[in-house]
Amino acid sequence: MTTSIVTDVPEIAQAAHAPARTATPAKDLYFALLADPLGNSRAAEDFLRAQIASVQAIPADLPPTLAQLPGWVQARTDAVGAEYREYLDARKAGAARRYFSNRSHALNFLKTVAPTKLVDGAWLYGLLRHWDNPDFHPLIKTYLEELGEGVPDKNHVTIYRKLLATHGCEGWEHLGERHFVQGAIQLALGHNADRFLPEVIGYNLGYEQLPLHLLITSYELNEFGIDPYYFTLHVTVDNAASGHAQKAVQALNDLMPRVGDRAAFYRRVIDGYRLNELGAGTNAVIAEFDLQDELVEILAQKSVVGKNMHSDYCRVAGRSVNDWLGQPEQIPGFLSALESAGWIKRGEDVENSRFWRLIHGERAEMFGVFSAYEQQVLRDWIVTSPSGNGTAKEGRMLTHRARQRTLDNLGQHLDRSSSYPERGLIRRRAARATEQDSEGDNELGLLEQRVASAAGKQEAMQLLGELMSPAHHHGAAGLMATRMYTKLLEI
Repeated sequence: MTTSIVTDVPEIAQAAHAPARTATPAKDLYFALLADPLGNSRAAEDFLRAQIASVQAIPADLPPTLAQLPGWVQARTDAVGAEYREYLDARKAGAARRYFSNRSHALNFLKTVAPTKLVDGAWLYGLLRHWDNPDFHPLIKTYLEELGEGVPDKNHVTIYRKLLATHGCEGWEHLGERHFVQGAIQLALGHNADRFLPEVIGYNLGYEQLPLHLLITSYELNEFGIDPYYFTLHVTVDNAASGHAQKAVQALNDLMPRVGDRAAFYRRVIDGYRLNELGAGTNAVIAEFDLQDELVEILAQKSVVGKNMHSDYCRVAGRSVNDWLGQPEQIPGFLSALESAGWIKRGEDVENSRFWRLIHGERAEMFGVFSAYEQQVLRDWIVTSPSGNGTAKEGRMLTHRARQRTLDNLGQHLDRSSSYPERGLIRRRAARATEQDSEGDNELGLLEQRVASAAGKQEAMQLLGELMSPAHHHGAAGLMATRMYTKLLEI
């Protein structure tokens, strides 16, 4: 059926619109739904209705008929591919990186988008209960693939958590409200999937399209020696031929009502599609990074504890360090005083700065005070000339892929899934675990027992689905439940 509600407009923008204000702010709802989704279901529904109302005036570029959707997806993919080729040609010709000015900028990006990445796929969670309806299988399989089908090294949230931990990117929980909007939308949709099914389908259709920023982000993270696998994985699984983009179109075709108001259903699909625009988008958070501001913010946070931890004999510009740290607004002046006193030498190698030697190295007096990310911010700030006309020359940085090849050649490639034992679909065990079983292994054994003793497949799938929620699927029990659900879905 043809509808007349979609206009031919430019490609959907990246989160350029402000979300609606609700009784429960997005950030509060985000953590509430992870902790107690049932107790916050009404707040989630109210939040979604407010956001849907707020996007009504946003133009969407979906085609007017379902038959045109495959061509629409392919055209978007071709356009992104052409733009990416132009980017690569420009880089080969000597152009600067488009997104990240330095390594700390790239790491800041990882932290800033963490609230969204750490609930990846959540909008589809509520569809697991429809395992016995083949029309839902494209979306269910998309969710299972977001969960890596229970394999830790493929579970998107597990991958991202490891990425954050590797680079010391803690503190994402303290980000501002707008950074939690997309995550709150995803969680709210996932826990209200039946009530907002058209919006879930539309949101999924928009989210699973390949964006240019995903390709460029992967390329530039690799240049800084940061593992881009989380991002390259999305490039491959979201492909328009057989991946999530294709499944998104298939799901819309399969779930479009045969009887009833198809035009009204499609209008709601478009509303869900528009929800992708709300909150802080990728391009916006990248553009907002300021190295000086980030360093000041880090030191201000440290000052809460550090203002009472320094001896009075250490003075800068005639004032004790405790005095400088007593009020956060004095931090910029403190940095200037450190420069004037020669403790920090901007535009030179970091080892020439006494302040750097205090925090970096095993015998440094302030060892452990600054995380890896915080040290990177300070390093980049020090080596950058105060005038902004260049940085101190540092050694050539290996790309992440080059580092991995070096490790492989040295025989240091490790099996990262060893802490999550692979188990069979259902393996009967003794009712009581042996004393030698670890607590985690005992939990998996109990899960096997409960599934094996289920009255039928319906009960087993319900049990497994509960462990596959956005809050739990990346834990050992959730990963095993995902593996078992995936196998049972195929039986």
